[in-house]
Amino acid sequence: MLHTLAYTLLFVGGLNWGLVGLFNYNLVESLLGSWPGLVMFVYVLVGLSTVYIAFTHKKDCKICSGK
Repeated sequence: MLHTLAYTLLFVGGLNWGLVGLFNYNLVESLLGSWPGLVMFVYVLVGLSTVYIAFTHKKDCKICSGK
């Protein structure tokens, strides 16, 4: 369950940065902009998800683990 949540947040973060880079459009701020504390909380969760996926990737990946 934690892996799925972290992967989803990582996907949201990557999509958001892609939109910022290509179109200068911040999806997270567009959806949650009226709650700056919540926007910051989402960014923190995305960052923590990235760290979690980085440390657990080899165990979960069929290619990297050689399964």
